[in-house]
Amino acid sequence: MTSFAEFLVEAKKNTYASKGEGGEKRLPDGTRELSFSQGDFFYRDRYFGSNPFGGEELVFQGKEAIWLMNYFGHCQPMDGASQGEIYSFLKACLKKASVSAPFRGPQEFGAGEFLYENKFIGDLEAFSGEEAIYHQGQAVYRLKYHGGVL
Repeated sequence: MTSFAEFLVEAKKNTYASKGEGGEKRLPDGTRELSFSQGDFFYRDRYFGSNPFGGEELVFQGKEAIWLMNYFGHCQPMDGASQGEIYSFLKACLKKASVSAPFRGPQEFGAGEFLYENKFIGDLEAFSGEEAIYHQGQAVYRLKYHGGVL
């Protein structure tokens, strides 16, 4: 699974973490889509909404769907932290995804007044988790996710 995990990290770094809002393709039903391909793998992230938002990441090998992750999250901006700043920090966290746990960002990352935490159980075969962003100790963002090999 190492080559798949490496692909997944690259896909995440080259989609939402780099392009974010505005870099996606808009589908007729309002869905936003980001995609990445490399070799025999194809990654697709489709999401709906802005705040709250929900979506699905799907990886194909050839024409076969082999991995899936669903997610749902929301942002609660507070004084001193705008939604744009929170999502910008989130993108920085997602760029730090690792091959050992490529679901979202690292287990913990801090910068300035922001702290990111990612708690999960399982592995690429089957997993679930929750990430949160704190600004000056106050929760300003939460996302739950789950998925695994198909």
